[in-house]
Amino acid sequence: MVTIAQCQRLQTAWFAALANATGGKTFSTHGSTWAWLPARRELMLMFPERISVPGVRPALAEGTRLGAATVGVWLNGSVDGEGLAGLGFEPGWQPWWMAAPVTVPASYDAGASRLTTTVAEYRGPLARELRVVNGQPRHAWHAEVRTSEGICGAAYSFYPSGVQGLEGVGGIFNMEVLPDHQRRGFGTALLSRAAQAAAEAGAHHLALNATPEGYALYAKRGFTLVGRGRTHWLTL
Repeated sequence: MVTIAQCQRLQTAWFAALANATGGKTFSTHGSTWAWLPARRELMLMFPERISVPGVRPALAEGTRLGAATVGVWLNGSVDGEGLAGLGFEPGWQPWWMAAPVTVPASYDAGASRLTTTVAEYRGPLARELRVVNGQPRHAWHAEVRTSEGICGAAYSFYPSGVQGLEGVGGIFNMEVLPDHQRRGFGTALLSRAAQAAAEAGAHHLALNATPEGYALYAKRGFTLVGRGRTHWLTL
């Protein structure tokens, strides 16, 4: 059974992997963990046990120095984020944490989806973030689906083996099917291919954060709701 705490650790590990792959970094202030994601010029505060305004201020200064355009704060639903408003943050979208045994989504037809380390259409942040699949040891995979028109959907699979508290837990991230290609089975195919990659690496369970729109697909493919979080955002 996957817990909210594991979902949070998984999200933190994913951002750390992206930071490492794209020339960013992770650092701490007042016991809080931050991830600098230069490809998108985003600075992320990852699940602090409480909001410390004196602890956030030096990180915002570091974000300004680094050239951040956006600062995000990811919170457990039980953590009071009220102090963020005084710093200019606004409430954002709500992650819906969901989980499933990896064998369930992996059992669906992966169809025309495939794993790839290069995508000709990717530019800018998408191209830089794709470097995460080339890590050693391998812990991330990129799945795509294509039509004659080109790429129409993609997702990342992630299994951070060796991370304390995440034994056997992998994740699905950045899954998207372009609007004109939805409701054609592409989302299921991506989910299956990504799940298979994580399973082969040793994952027994998968977790993801869903939007309300994505919830319906994941629920039909064996994922159940673990809990909900909160995000807050600041534009610098």
